[in-house]
Amino acid sequence: MKIKSLLKVACISGVFVLGSCSSDDDSTPPVDNSVVAPATYVFERNGESSISFSGQTTRIAMAEEIISALKTETNTEATLDAMFAHVEGVNDFSDADLNASDKSVRSKTAASRDYFFSNTTDANAIKETFDGWITSQVDDVFPNWGTTATPGVAGVIQEAGGGSDRYVNAKGLELNQAFGKSLIGALMTDQALNNYLGTLILDEGSNVENNNNDVVADGKNYTTMEHKWDEAYGYLYGASADKANPNATIGDDDSFLNKYIGRVEGDTDFAGIAKEIFDAFKLGRAAIVAKNYDVRDEQAAIIREKISQVIAVRAVYYLQQGKTALEAPAATIDYASAFHDLSEGFGFIYSLQFTRKPDSNAPYVTRSEVQGLIDQLMEGTNGLWDVTPATLQSISEAIAAKFSFTVAQAGS
Repeated sequence: MKIKSLLKVACISGVFVLGSCSSDDDSTPPVDNSVVAPATYVFERNGESSISFSGQTTRIAMAEEIISALKTETNTEATLDAMFAHVEGVNDFSDADLNASDKSVRSKTAASRDYFFSNTTDANAIKETFDGWITSQVDDVFPNWGTTATPGVAGVIQEAGGGSDRYVNAKGLELNQAFGKSLIGALMTDQALNNYLGTLILDEGSNVENNNNDVVADGKNYTTMEHKWDEAYGYLYGASADKANPNATIGDDDSFLNKYIGRVEGDTDFAGIAKEIFDAFKLGRAAIVAKNYDVRDEQAAIIREKISQVIAVRAVYYLQQGKTALEAPAATIDYASAFHDLSEGFGFIYSLQFTRKPDSNAPYVTRSEVQGLIDQLMEGTNGLWDVTPATLQSISEAIAAKFSFTVAQAGS
C-alpha cells in the first residue's frame, strides 16, 4: 500500500531537496513533496554512509565462480551442488570471504516475497531445474569433453575460423549458458523487482513508522526501508568498480544484470536505459529519506519496466543472432556460434518469468508461456540441431509483442 507521510519535514539540503516547508498550522497548504535525487548513489546519516548491500555483492561473486566452475570438466556434481547451495564455513570457493559467508545462491533463487512466498511449488521446481542443469553438465557433457558434438551426441564444437570451443549437450544446448543467463532472472531480477522493491518488504511491520521517525535498524546506520531499497540496488550494481556511480563502467563489472544493462545501453535503439534505471534508483532512495512513498513507488515501477525490458531485448537479440547464423548456406553454418547464441537466448527466455509489469504483481510473460517458448526452441529429437529460422522468428515476435519494442530494434 502506498503511504503518504503526514509528518512535517524540515527544509534541508544535501542528498535530497524538498520543494518547500510547511508549518504546524493545519490550515496551511500541503507541502510540495517533490524530491530531487543526488548526483550519485551517496546517502549519509550523521556524516556516515547509510548504504549497505554486501550480501548482494557476495552472491554475485558466488554466482561468478559457479558459472566458471561449470566449465571445468574435472568438477564433480557434489562440488557444484555445494557451490550453489553454499553452507557457511565450507571451502566451496576460491575466496575465503565467500567460504566464511552464510549466504548462498540457491537459497535466493526463485525466492521473492511477491512471487514465491505462497507459491513454493514453482519455487521448488525452479530450484530443481538449476540442480538438473548441474547434474546434466556433469553426467552428459563432462564425460564427452573431447568428443565432437553431433545431433543427439553431447560434446565439443568449435566456432568457425578457429574460434572458441563450445561444450553442448545432446540437443546442442550449452548448459553453463542456460544456467548463467537463467540466474539473471531467477536471482538478480526476481530479488530486485519482486522482493526488495515490493511494498510487502519495504513497508513490512513497522518499517514505515520507523522510517518516518528516522529509527535505524539495531546497530546500523540505516532504516530498514532504506536498507531494503539498497539491497535491490545491490543486485544490479553490487560488483561495480564505482558503486556510487556504476554507469561509468556499466557492462564491465559482472556477468549478470550489470553486464546486460550495458549491452542494451550500447544499442542505439535503447540508448539511455542505463541512466533511466540508475536515476530511478537514486530518486527512489531519496524519496525514502524524504518520506515520500508515492515517489518511491513510482520509481520502483520504472525500474521494473526497464529491467524487464533488458531481459526481453537480450532474449530477442540472441534468438536473432542464432537465426542469422542458421540462415547461412548449409555447408557453411557455424553451429558452434549459433548454439552459443541460442543457449544464451534460452536463459533469457527462462528469465522472462521473473519480469514484472509496472504497478502489478504479474510478469510480462508467465511461467507457462515461458515453458511454451522453450518447448518451441528445443522441439524435435535433437533440439537446437533441428530448430528453424522460422521458429526463431516466431518466438522473437511473441516476446517483442509483450513489450514496447520490435524484433528489428532488439535484433540489431
